[in-house]
Amino acid sequence: MASADLGNDDVIDQYLLMLTVSKGRALKTIESYASDLRALSEARPDLLSVTSDNLEQFFSQLRAEGRSPATVARSMSATRGLFQFLYEEGFVPSDPTSALPVSTRGRSLPKALSEGVINELISSIPLDHGLGTRDRLMVEFLYGTGCRVSEMIDTDVHDIDLDEDLIRVTGKGSKQRLVPIGRHLRTALVAYLSGGVREKLLHGKRTMKLFVNSRGEPLGRHGVNEILRRRAVAAGLDARGIHAHAFRHSCATHMIAHGADIRVVQELLGHSSIATTQRYTSVALATLRDAYGSAHPRASGVA
Repeated sequence: MASADLGNDDVIDQYLLMLTVSKGRALKTIESYASDLRALSEARPDLLSVTSDNLEQFFSQLRAEGRSPATVARSMSATRGLFQFLYEEGFVPSDPTSALPVSTRGRSLPKALSEGVINELISSIPLDHGLGTRDRLMVEFLYGTGCRVSEMIDTDVHDIDLDEDLIRVTGKGSKQRLVPIGRHLRTALVAYLSGGVREKLLHGKRTMKLFVNSRGEPLGRHGVNEILRRRAVAAGLDARGIHAHAFRHSCATHMIAHGADIRVVQELLGHSSIATTQRYTSVALATLRDAYGSAHPRASGVA
């Protein structure tokens, strides 16, 4: 189909199809981008002739309507992706988004738990040859690997290689990566697998998922966060900040604070963009600044 014959719907559909098939983007991402681009299409009837000025006016209007910085940033991201695709495919002679300013989302920094809180939580969970052993492994897994909760609950037993101390993790877009198994995580895995705890929880049922609930069924996302909440309460900790994703943030923040190369952290967490990982540098610096301000005798300003 010649570019002159392409309407806005055709343009958007081709881009979203590419994201789905070639990039493997999640359904929620596709739906959000579709909504953003339909709004752009209504404002600019001929997307193939859009200019940078047109786009700046469109995003200014979104801000004037009171849209949040995160919403505007997502719309800009969808628009950039669309026009980069159209330019690369030869549908437009130039990319009008190249002259747009970089948008900031105004997102708050990810909240990391302190090393002390994590250690206190882990040590409070009893190794009882049952749920305690499973729950301690859960915390060690989330914190030790930096995995997303979806990646953890999707992990199968055969993804664990205790000979090489590696875990095969399947992330967004079905992309796989290998994550090393640290000493404490290895100990927890051996106690859960070799100690017969998982077999006991299965009650004779069959599943390849590593984590199962007390009925022998694969553990779900809600179950993981509910377990973490209960364990935090039992340990006398503030449960509000203790959830699965907090351990991913904590893993990245603590590694950078202890001198890890940012590209190593990027690979560990499965980030496609280094910019996502760089956010944790700010978190680590903020944590360092807070610790310095409260601990150094000449930093607190107290006479």
